[in-house]
Amino acid sequence: MARALPPGQVASRIKDIAQLQSSRDNQLVGYGLVIGLAGSGDSLRNSPFTEQSIRAMLENLGIATEGGSARAKNVAAVIVTANMPPYVQSGARIDIDVSSMGDATSLSGGTLIMT
Repeated sequence: MARALPPGQVASRIKDIAQLQSSRDNQLVGYGLVIGLAGSGDSLRNSPFTEQSIRAMLENLGIATEGGSARAKNVAAVIVTANMPPYVQSGARIDIDVSSMGDATSLSGGTLIMT
């Protein structure tokens, strides 16, 4: 049921009276792990969040980790950033930046997972 307006007023749609001034990129930020590094990953002594992330990922996959200690020098914790252009189509590719959070010396040859 349409709602009656007070006398002298006219209903308007926003799209009929407003104008888009500009569009902007949307910044995406994520956290993840890079695996498969040839000994150039985080030292877990200096980057305890890397071990915590490894444990959380394994537990999410149904692998129990109690009692064990990780010594994985082939894993690095990373921050992933990207700028998604306005009006991007579904399935479009975008460029990302992957930056180490810990003391990894190189991410070369690794595979980004859990982001």
